Amino acid sequence: MKKSLLFAALVFALFACSKEIPSQVKAERPALTLVVGGMAGDSSHVYSGEIRARHEVALSFRVGGKIVQRLVDAGAVVKAGQILARLDSVDEGLQTGSADAQYRTAEAEVERYRVLRGQNFVSQSALDAKEATLKSLSAQAGLARNQSAYTTLIAEHDGVVMATLAEVGQVVNAGQAIIRLAQDGEREVAIAIPESRFADCKVGMKAEVTLWNEGSENYHQTGRLRELSPAADAASRTYAARVSLPDGKVPLGMTAQVRFVGTRGEAKSGAGGELIVPLTAIFQQGEQAAVWVVAPDHSVSLRTVHVTSYRDDGVVIGSGIAAGERIVSAGVHMLNAGEKIHAIESGGVSL
Repeated sequence: MKKSLLFAALVFALFACSKEIPSQVKAERPALTLVVGGMAGDSSHVYSGEIRARHEVALSFRVGGKIVQRLVDAGAVVKAGQILARLDSVDEGLQTGSADAQYRTAEAEVERYRVLRGQNFVSQSALDAKEATLKSLSAQAGLARNQSAYTTLIAEHDGVVMATLAEVGQVVNAGQAIIRLAQDGEREVAIAIPESRFADCKVGMKAEVTLWNEGSENYHQTGRLRELSPAADAASRTYAARVSLPDGKVPLGMTAQVRFVGTRGEAKSGAGGELIVPLTAIFQQGEQAAVWVVAPDHSVSLRTVHVTSYRDDGVVIGSGIAAGERIVSAGVHMLNAGEKIHAIESGGVSL
């Protein structure tokens, strides 16, 4: 009887182990996608860009010296009047002390000459010379104090530190950029307009801006083309443009897509049947470029492509993908082969 019970228990255990444990259903990662070679539509052509501050400034010391403190890092939010960095101020302090001492000596000398002049022991010209010397030393003392104050780098506006360009211990020159600060407030999208589209774009024209990042829904803003360079870049043959945004709280560096209202549409293809995809769609594998191709079941696979040229408005693909295929256009470095995604069209529509 005991043997029978033991055998039954073993059979039950083996049967239980053979059952597959149901795996947890993993939520599909949202990913922005587009159809290669698709039409931009009758209303506009889409440009990929980056959120920038309307005003960015490179901050520097007005005197040279060795950096002894840097109180902020990239990404820090700063307020106007906040100290950002300091130089070694020993030499400036000595110069200030020397200038102040010379000024006090000259001041006492002038007072003595005024008394002597009142008693007619010295001439007026001698007193005038002493007073002129006092004014000169006063200016030198003020200059020395200013030089000492210039060893402290202070934020003149509220903003965000975009980059730090020098480290503690480094000796810098006067005027050398130390910190790049994006002023708080207005935001813009920096894009590049190809030569074929330059004639369609006019300053002041309306633009629809789509913002997207992982973990949040697409949202749209209406902007205006504020600035359009009159000359093309010598290397890329594109025209730099800035689209102003009404929302000053958009995170800096976020990817944005701009669609100008009222421009003619055309297929996103280059000369000789070459296809154009956004730079954000390229996954770089060493020296080899690739894109994530989306299958009908929304799984992704990495496919090597031949890049003909890089342009500010996109990447020209010579081979590797065909018109009509859907690819991931942003967030390519967060995907894995075979992973299923929640595909989102460039316009913000879930597929």
